[in-house]
Amino acid sequence: MITRITGTLVSATPLHAVVEIGGLAYEVHVPVTTAERLPQPGQQARLHTLVVYREDSQTMYGFASEEERDFFRLLVEKVSGIGPKTALSIFSKLSLATLQGAIASGDVALLAKCPGIGKKTAERLVIELRDKLGAIGATANAPAASDGAAAPADNKVRDAVLALVALGYKAADADKAVRQAWVALGPTASTEALIKKALG
Repeated sequence: MITRITGTLVSATPLHAVVEIGGLAYEVHVPVTTAERLPQPGQQARLHTLVVYREDSQTMYGFASEEERDFFRLLVEKVSGIGPKTALSIFSKLSLATLQGAIASGDVALLAKCPGIGKKTAERLVIELRDKLGAIGATANAPAASDGAAAPADNKVRDAVLALVALGYKAADADKAVRQAWVALGPTASTEALIKKALG
């Protein structure tokens, strides 16, 4: 099982990345939340991966952190009706911190806004995963470092998202704005700086 790849980023789109390792180029399916944290093409990138094997294909999915990869696996393996494509769409809409927060709080309305997720599937997500969140632990929503590795876990992003929601932002919009602020300011940014940047 290939659990991580590190190599030269050849190209990237919001949903795909091509990483070259020893003369071989690997196509990796990534969510938007990972794509926006990738380095520039030509630089080294590191992705935590999960390979899904089917009778007629094998597909590699990549994430900026182990926690995201592990939660993606949990979605695919433990929630009936959710396959890799749908799980990737969920991760493209919400960061891991916001996704886990929505499941923990039973926010079916927010989960149902993810592509391919209706109300019934959102309810199933909450029912089947809420008790498993503790085993996953706190997770990072940090951008990739210069070598493509995920920065250490930090609650600042989560706090900034909650602050924007309290100001009236929709959760998905707040999540996206704070992610962009984090990418722009870097992992040393304070919660206050993230909020200010996201509001700007």
